[in-house]
Amino acid sequence: MRILTITTLLASLAAPSAAQRGNAPTANEPLRTLVGRLDLEKYKATIKGLTQFGDRRQGTDRNRAAIDWIEAQLKSYGCTNTERLKYEYPLQAPRPPGGFGGVVRGNRARTGVNNNPNAQPDVKLRELNTPPTVNGPREEVYCTRIGTTHPEEMYIVSAHMDGIGFGEAANDNGSGTAIVMELARVLHSPGVQTERSIRFILWNNEETGLEGSRAYAAQRKDMQGKEDPPGSGRYPEPKWLGIIQHDMMLFDHGMPRPDGTVSETQRPEADINIEFQSSSMFAAQSQELAWALAIANEGIATRYPATVGSHMTNTDSTSFMDLAPSVSLRENERGTQIGAGWDPHWHQPTDLYTTFSDDDFRLGLNAAQTTLGAIARLAGAKPGN
Repeated sequence: MRILTITTLLASLAAPSAAQRGNAPTANEPLRTLVGRLDLEKYKATIKGLTQFGDRRQGTDRNRAAIDWIEAQLKSYGCTNTERLKYEYPLQAPRPPGGFGGVVRGNRARTGVNNNPNAQPDVKLRELNTPPTVNGPREEVYCTRIGTTHPEEMYIVSAHMDGIGFGEAANDNGSGTAIVMELARVLHSPGVQTERSIRFILWNNEETGLEGSRAYAAQRKDMQGKEDPPGSGRYPEPKWLGIIQHDMMLFDHGMPRPDGTVSETQRPEADINIEFQSSSMFAAQSQELAWALAIANEGIATRYPATVGSHMTNTDSTSFMDLAPSVSLRENERGTQIGAGWDPHWHQPTDLYTTFSDDDFRLGLNAAQTTLGAIARLAGAKPGN
């Protein structure tokens, strides 16, 4: 397993010493060059583009149209080797640990899923979201930045693109999907190369129990690192060095007040929550990957800090946590905060692009900076000219 130690990554991201200053470039400069290519307006525009398909509920025409649009955008960035994984919903495989569904009684607030289309006051959006899901074939799209030195090894950068709640799924999970797409754009910029491969995956069926990511893991885990055909230098499924999932990245307004309401503004201490699962088979490696992201955040991100937690759950990286190092980036801790009503727009008609402010969107952009800074270092990215 080729993953940098925390000490090595910290040294590479630290500010230069006095002896290193002057005209000499620092080791961190190529990472800053890449991260500097992220742009708030581009990030917002990608989220806005996703919201044209409403809540993108799985098993609907609007979901399929969104997948087509995502694939077209990836190709426009230069990610021309797009592929689709196909599976049937519902899956017959066992569900991952962590549990799904139901209504949770949290701290002062009740959270759940809005299943009433009439709760959406916007007539056009309500009509767009009304057609129900149909069981059957499903697809999800991905593309790969192939490594120049180690094409047989790969990091997966991912998010789920489906949503529920009869809104626009702007935060859950347009915000995470846009991060993955923006990283694909930057890392496919002219001249960029990476030593190791990076795959950008947009899962489907997350909202029904991680079916899309579970289907991918089941179909492709035994293909890892195998050259096909032998001698070709091609690796349809490089070895998984780490999975970095992004899920709900915009809203950190604090805990609910006694009356259940939540502040309308981002709290001053807002942060990015990086989580791994301490009970997983790759807990130690996942923790190392989480800290690599946190250290990258400290050296690269422009505004919001990151914190590391050990209770990752109910997210697509759960499908991989006993197979490879796996982490999740979120706006809040999944169990103790999101599940306790910290985001009143979660799975609700109010999950709209217009609900969120630039301070909210900057939290998502900082998560993109965090992942790009870490993944560029881990995968050996070079920005070119």
